[in-house]
Amino acid sequence: MAFPKLPPHDGPVLSVVDMHTAGEPLRVVLTGYPDISGDTVLAKRRYARRHLDHLRRVLMLEPRGHRDMYGALLVPSELEEADLGVLFMHTEGYSTMCGHAVIALGRLAVDYGLVTPTSPETRVNVHCPCGLVSAFVQYCNGKTGAVRFHSVPAFAFATDVKVSVPGYGEVIVDISYGGALYALVSAERFGMDVTKSRSRDLVDVATAVTKAVKSQVKLHHPVSEDLAFLYGTILTDGRDTFTEEPTANVCVFADAQVDRSPTGSGVTARIALQYHKGLIQLHQTRSFCSGTTEAVFTGKAIQETVCGDFKAVVVEVAGHAYYSGAACFTQEDQDPLRSGFLLR
Repeated sequence: MAFPKLPPHDGPVLSVVDMHTAGEPLRVVLTGYPDISGDTVLAKRRYARRHLDHLRRVLMLEPRGHRDMYGALLVPSELEEADLGVLFMHTEGYSTMCGHAVIALGRLAVDYGLVTPTSPETRVNVHCPCGLVSAFVQYCNGKTGAVRFHSVPAFAFATDVKVSVPGYGEVIVDISYGGALYALVSAERFGMDVTKSRSRDLVDVATAVTKAVKSQVKLHHPVSEDLAFLYGTILTDGRDTFTEEPTANVCVFADAQVDRSPTGSGVTARIALQYHKGLIQLHQTRSFCSGTTEAVFTGKAIQETVCGDFKAVVVEVAGHAYYSGAACFTQEDQDPLRSGFLLR
């Protein structure tokens, strides 16, 4: 049966490809956006936030999206070595880094001819708002497979930070950067288990920690103030010392969104923190399990570097992404919910 033609509509037609990485969705915008002004990817991020946010809402919110939707908008990069630039979006706004998206975009770049494929791996340089990230896509007999990427310099921002969390008293957290800043704390501190406790309870705790850190800790980033914000809280199983067994975590980010994957930038932040504490060595591969889907990413520190005054590491994260569909979205002026909404 032929795909039906779109009925009469108002405004742009937004065409997308939907993917997921370890269960975490990614809606990649192919066409329909107007030109985005800005000399840099960070400037384009600011422009999209100020002038095109209505399109983010259309794509991320209901009835086209959902509370935990995630998206990627391809944009030109100012870097000669970049194969593509990208802006990350979610139901609250715009992120600076997203590892699960980079894994998916690596496959998409090869499959859609944005780069020339090579075997056994194809390199795809993705310019994220946090900087240039190199993805390496398995490619054999015309098919793409697993993807690994090398992060921007990742570092422990602060350790053993005391914050007062309403309802839970004084809580000690670490803050680490993996392309975005996260607060990290063991779920055991709250009498919870990241693989067994109710998602709602984990979300409530993580959200309370995020709010406490945002209000009580001054954050900064040596490269750009656009990167100096707390993206969310990662609740862990407390297994930070290196072991062959997987360590589990749940990441709650933005406006209490729950990552279905182990969180690529979160794995990066956890590896950087563990390396800083001497709990893991260079080239020791750890497995990180999602507390929600039980899907696994691997991560390892591969190189020492610096980021401003911070001692940092480059982290390699690996996982699998899959296609789940494609769509064209429209709006009608007479639709009272055309701009999107969220059901709490």
